[in-house]
Amino acid sequence: MNRDQLQKFIQYLITAHHTEVLPTAQKLADEILSSNSEINQVNGAPDPTAGASIDDENCWHLDEEQVKEQVKLFLSQGGYYGSGKQLNSMFAKVREMLRMRDSNGARMLTLITEQFMADPRLTLWRQQGTSMTDKCRQLWDELGALWVCIILNPHCKLEEKSCWLQQLQKWSDLDICPLEDGNYGHELPNITNALPQNASHSPDSLSRPRRTVFTRAIEGRELHWQDSHLQRIISSDIYTAPACQQESERLLFNSQGQPLWLEHVPTACARVDALRSHGYPKEALRLTVAIINTLRLQQQRQLEIYKHQKKELLQRGTTTITNLEGWVGHPLDPIGCLFLTLTEACRLNDDGYLEVSDMNESRPPVYQHVPVATGCPNSHESYLSLALEVALMGMGQQRVMPEGLYAQDKVCRNEEQLLSRLQELQLDDELVQTLQKQCILLLEGGPFSGLGEVIHRESVPMHTFAKYLFSALLPHDPDLSYKLALRAMRLPVLENSTSTGDSSHPHHMVSVVPSRYPRWFTLGHLESQQCELASTMLTAAKGDTLRLRTILEAIQKHIHSSSLIFKLAQDAFKIATPTDSSTDSTLLNVALELGLQVMRMTLSTLNWRRREMVRWLVTCATEVGVRALVSILQSWYTLFTPTEATSIVAATAVSHTTILRLSLDYPQREELASCARTLALQCAMKDPQSCALSALTLCEKDHIAFEAAYQIAIDAATGGMTHAQLFTIARYMELRGYPLRAFKLASLAMSHLNLAYNQDTHPAINDVLWACALSHSLGKNELAALIPLVVKSVHCATVLSDILRRCTVTAPGLAGIPGRRSSGKLMSTDKAPLRQLLDATINAYINTTHSRLTHISPRHYGEFIEFLSKARETFLLPQDGHLQFAQFIDNLKQIYKGKKKLMLLVRERFG
Repeated sequence: MNRDQLQKFIQYLITAHHTEVLPTAQKLADEILSSNSEINQVNGAPDPTAGASIDDENCWHLDEEQVKEQVKLFLSQGGYYGSGKQLNSMFAKVREMLRMRDSNGARMLTLITEQFMADPRLTLWRQQGTSMTDKCRQLWDELGALWVCIILNPHCKLEEKSCWLQQLQKWSDLDICPLEDGNYGHELPNITNALPQNASHSPDSLSRPRRTVFTRAIEGRELHWQDSHLQRIISSDIYTAPACQQESERLLFNSQGQPLWLEHVPTACARVDALRSHGYPKEALRLTVAIINTLRLQQQRQLEIYKHQKKELLQRGTTTITNLEGWVGHPLDPIGCLFLTLTEACRLNDDGYLEVSDMNESRPPVYQHVPVATGCPNSHESYLSLALEVALMGMGQQRVMPEGLYAQDKVCRNEEQLLSRLQELQLDDELVQTLQKQCILLLEGGPFSGLGEVIHRESVPMHTFAKYLFSALLPHDPDLSYKLALRAMRLPVLENSTSTGDSSHPHHMVSVVPSRYPRWFTLGHLESQQCELASTMLTAAKGDTLRLRTILEAIQKHIHSSSLIFKLAQDAFKIATPTDSSTDSTLLNVALELGLQVMRMTLSTLNWRRREMVRWLVTCATEVGVRALVSILQSWYTLFTPTEATSIVAATAVSHTTILRLSLDYPQREELASCARTLALQCAMKDPQSCALSALTLCEKDHIAFEAAYQIAIDAATGGMTHAQLFTIARYMELRGYPLRAFKLASLAMSHLNLAYNQDTHPAINDVLWACALSHSLGKNELAALIPLVVKSVHCATVLSDILRRCTVTAPGLAGIPGRRSSGKLMSTDKAPLRQLLDATINAYINTTHSRLTHISPRHYGEFIEFLSKARETFLLPQDGHLQFAQFIDNLKQIYKGKKKLMLLVRERFG
């Protein structure tokens, strides 16, 4: 800095920390101005920014108290207020320190871990037997992975390593230490043991060792870097097989002479992560290439094994071969580690230079091909194509679904992370070739590939992965992309092909035997991914009849959830009927077929979306055309309930909207109407209670059909029909101009009714009043026929008095039935048929009065007096009514003389 800059620098520094620095600054200023001070005896001044000398250990200042306080605070916020992000950035800081080979990296991680172990929630979760939150689980995973990195540091001192291991063991032994798989159940095998390919299912959980988040790091004590072959791999790009190989060396190289590293894959990848994390990117890259060459060789050998077993396996249709330890969702994320190591070597910065950085920025990275540094002259590979290849190999690995919600959820999450990174790659010719080659190998890989012909029943499904492959391959190799996506549609755990000799797992069952089959907690998510894959294929195959037919068959064979098939039907319908262009009839037919399948699946099961599904199907059939509508009307009984068939399906099919939408001519309209009438009569026969009215409505325009529907209603009226259903049909008949038929149905309805003395707000009262008005309007005979039914069914005094009043206001027989004349005279309550009604009304008042008086409280006295006033109006209708009422009141005073206050009120009002 020049003089002005230095002055500015000092002034700003002092201002920023004036309380702490000002006394020191003044002291230094005095010393500088004093000619004989100690400062002025020394040439130059210390430079705090110069860093250590080349031999010094790299060690920046670490504010331990601040680290502890921050971690404690972030943990106490439980993942809220962005605390998870803050803790992740602290982990990133540790990684950065490791990459700078700063010895404080391990110290900082120790401080963080101490605070994690002191989290009071750990004890709580353990006591309650609840699992920790997902965000928290992910932080613990990263903590475990970082410790693996530190233990695997290729240049760490032995005493340091043993110190860390002691500390890790202490934490691991504590009861509250979180377990590796997040749910005190199934454990993965130990870090240093690769699994035999055909290992039988793991023994039950009692015999499994307890594995915590630190177990993998502790197992790292077995791993060292002294192996001479390993040292040669990581120290040279041009290390190849010697010309004269000894027998023991033959396994160390492939046929091209490239070195292999035959170690349990996640362990080998943990070494790569350790090299990369400790600032050895070139070494990490060299080991990665050796691991990929080993994986390729393994893939080739597995292909050869499968070719020998193919016939037998295809006949059996099932396999016991699987990997119990999947690489995707693994605690050490081996595939993600290799992918990042390779892509970082190919990453461009804004100026077009290759950059070395973490991949945490939000901006999508830009990559270019960088040739693989190798001692083999014929190799033309790039690190980018290797990255794609290893990601495809890892995600395509056939592996068994792990146990426990967290482990299963992690499989999905890890797969999504890898796919989002793959989507950042711009696929050029070289990458497309890699993609094609790997897809062919995955399809031919038999039980070793998740996309092979025969897979284990408990295999992790490939839908999400296949959806990516399908979309990426489609523009370049459509045949291969469809073959692959169709192969991936299966979900064996839900299909009938149970393992041979195992009949304890019927179709659609999620497992019950924990040691044999885990429970699939993420099944809902996996099924929705299967549906997404099918939807992607349907969209792409628009206009291609043959492909659409094949996709439809795959959906019908493999998807077992009605709501998902319905979603696919809706998707297909939307794609087939765009607003801006013509309809795709083949895809529309696929939508209809899927819709019909949903109808059959949900016909006998309760489904809250059923009405929506039925309405949608009719819309879809309408779009397909009149033949489709006729077809669903004719085969209604396999698709709909009688109520749905009459009230929704047939009613919509013959509606004015449908006729206009399809521009139907007269013969077509007649055909639809005729089908609807046939359906209506069949439904009315099957379920008259629910369908008789709809059937009458649908048959209105055809006399013979209408008569048949009416007869069905009459026949059913004496059986299981309710008074409400019968009154509704009766009112409909009156509305249609059939008053006598309405009267007949109303009489039948009345005989089904029973109104108690206190039911003066019953919903049927309006129906009773309407029925009485109808019979009155028809004439004296009809009224005389109905009144005995009313008297028998209605015991509510106020309702009976209302009927009585209405019947005396106008003369009967005013409906003007042809061939009948009304006398025009009002009816007397002293003569039949009203005398019977009058007597019943008075009796109802007497009975109701006694009923009310048995349980009356003083606050209801006023209301009771009003009730007696209404009763008096009815009592006074006949000649001797006033005597009868007086007698009634005297009786009350006698019987209820104990209720003095009430009887006083009765005397005041009625004497």
